[in-house]
This record gives sequence, structure tokens and C-alpha cells, in this order.
Amino acid sequence: MPKPSDILDRVLVLEMVRVTEAAAMAAAKLIGRGDEKAADAAAVEAMRRAFDTLQMDGTVVIGEGERDEAPMLFIGEKVGGAPGTGPKIDIALDPLEGTTITAKAGPNALAVLAAAEEGCLLNAPDVYMDKLAVGPGYPDGVIDLDKSVRENVEAVAKAKGVAPDEIIVCVLDRPRHETLIAELRAIGCGIQLIPDGDVAGVIATTDEDTTIDMYMGSGGAPEGVLAAAALRCVGGQFKGRLLFRNDDERGRAAKWGITDLNKQYDLKELAKGDCIFAATGVTDGSLLEGVKSLRRGVITTESVVMRASSGTVRWVKSEHQKD
Repeated sequence: MPKPSDILDRVLVLEMVRVTEAAAMAAAKLIGRGDEKAADAAAVEAMRRAFDTLQMDGTVVIGEGERDEAPMLFIGEKVGGAPGTGPKIDIALDPLEGTTITAKAGPNALAVLAAAEEGCLLNAPDVYMDKLAVGPGYPDGVIDLDKSVRENVEAVAKAKGVAPDEIIVCVLDRPRHETLIAELRAIGCGIQLIPDGDVAGVIATTDEDTTIDMYMGSGGAPEGVLAAAALRCVGGQFKGRLLFRNDDERGRAAKWGITDLNKQYDLKELAKGDCIFAATGVTDGSLLEGVKSLRRGVITTESVVMRASSGTVRWVKSEHQKD
């Protein structure tokens, strides 16, 4: 039997970038065209084709929805070019994180995926998740979803050695966050509102150049697992709690083996063991440049690929012939 870390060695880390590049380039053809569904469908189809070139026996554990909701890349779908013979890999993916952003030519749209050894990524149902994240360098337990907004901000400020009103928090710009935003304003925090793309928002806490200290608010649970996988590679802390609006969503959780509906998940419970995170920019953003189509018949992409076991972060700039 191979060592656990050997399993992902069989799937070359940089091969995962080829998958996100393919999805990003397909989606980029629809930037600013106002058609979210078409952009998403193009990214999904391109990502699926790219997976089939990899020598692995992959299973989608975070995907575009369940089988009856998504024609491909649904939860439970098998991907990869070596079914039954290749290394067993669990995949979490979002072929186009920021469909609205892409349709409107906004910033921070990404094609993203995470890969881990079998059983190491949470099978999160397609529901909302309450999320709280900080970057590396803070003592363990500095954030906690059971604490108030003020208590979390004050704890991070104390650990950073600044006043609470010097903390900058990234929040999705949604009506559901009106109360959260009001609480942060009362503390005096700076708030970086983003229109979409909370995977990029969480990762921004790890980059000092963004000046973002914390991420707060609710968003999709699948995106929470993807963000947790990224933080596992580069450091940071993440807390997540699934949010259920009705019995149908609770039923989805039961289907995927989730029995404690109030559980607060830590980073390593969402993405444990060795894992890989890869992302390619679709539109320009704080993390990556978007896809560019140059006059000389070349398409350029910028990607990042990270690995938890080594802590390696690679930035990849690629040129692709249009044909």
C-alpha cells in the first residue's frame, strides 16, 4: 500500500492546473455577455473533458448539485481517465465561482477545485454555510462561531496588536448580511464588500497585500469546503456551520451522512489529510489575473496551485494557442 501522501503524487499537482485552465478559458468566452447559465455550462463541460485526461479514479464529492439537478459534474459522479485502476481521489469543484461576476464582467471570477485522498473532503450538501476565517499567524482558537461578531473582531484585533476599529472584514454584499454589516460598522471596522466569489474572499485573508483581516458571513457550503482546502495549504483558520432553511435541506444533509446539524466544523474537519487546491482566474481579481486573448493568437491564463503536505504554493502563468 502506498503512503497516504503518495496517493496524490500519482496525480501530478500541475495537472490539476490544466483542469482549471480549461474551465476558465471556456467561461472567459462569455465574459460580459449577460448569460450566467451559458458561462457556467461552458466551464462545466470543459472541466469535465480535462478531468478525463488525468490518470486517476476520481469521485466528485462537491459539485454542481445532485444527479437530478446537474447534467454533469454532479455529486457522486466518477471522473478521470483511469476508473477502477487509478488512485482514488475525491474532488471538490466549482467550474465557475462567480457566474454573475462573469456575466457582468466583474472582478474575482475563478475556476477552482480541490483534490484529496479518498474520504478527506466533507461531503457538504448544497446548502448555506455560516463562515468565519482568518489568515495565518494567529493563535489557535482566535475565532469561534459561538462568539459574537464583536467578540471575534476584538479577539483578532488583540492578537494582531491593533484596535478593533483597525480590523478590515470581507463580507458578501447580500441583503441577508445587513445585520452583520451594521454590527461591524458599530465597531468601526472597515468592510470590504464583494459582489460574489467568497472562495476568493476567504483566501484574501491569507494575503497581507489585500489588507483583509477576516472573512465573515454566510455563503454556499460547497464553496466553504473549497476555501478550507486552500487554507489547509497556506495556513489560516476557518470555522463553518451548515445552515438549513427547510426540511428538504435537512434531508440532503442526512443523505450525505451528516447527523449533527448544529456542528461547528474546523478547518481540518472540512479538508483533512494531504490536499491540493488549484484556481485559475477568469476575470481580473485580487488573487489572480483573468484570461486574456492577445492579438498574436495567444490566450494567457494565471493560476495558483497549492499543496498541504509540502506547503508549496506555485503561481503559473501560461500561454495557450487559440486553436
